[in-house]
Amino acid sequence: MPKLLNNNLKHMSLDTFIWEKCPSMTQESSKPTRGQLERSLSQRLQALYRDQLGHQPGKVTCQLFDEKLAIILEDSITPPEQLLADRGQTELAQQVHSELDEAIQPQLKAVIEEVLGVNVLDILSDTTLETGRTGIIAVLDLTPEVRNPEAVPKVKK
Repeated sequence: MPKLLNNNLKHMSLDTFIWEKCPSMTQESSKPTRGQLERSLSQRLQALYRDQLGHQPGKVTCQLFDEKLAIILEDSITPPEQLLADRGQTELAQQVHSELDEAIQPQLKAVIEEVLGVNVLDILSDTTLETGRTGIIAVLDLTPEVRNPEAVPKVKK
């Protein structure tokens, strides 16, 4: 059994010891992984759409690329939009969807900034009524800090 240098260490928990003696270790390990950030964001976005539009997308996929975030929403068309499209009123369905996208954008931006911890500079989105998919690209001011930065694909400049 190794001899402790200081009596105070006998009563210190391992977490406290690491926190006080190796702060860089805890700062790094307290950061989420890229996958954790992407999953958390996907869940928060599903909840946002459910709460604000009364329609939860079937699947939300998020992927970080340097200072960009790609989001794919599957089954993103609300029942009223689908009804309009089914009745041949495609332009009206697209207009309704566009208005809803614009209305929810400030909350979408806030969720992305909260989860990723960086500012969103711009949000670009488009929806295909025929497939029910929405693609969103968020341009970020910085690459989000993660525990495994090598896992974030780099965009060639």
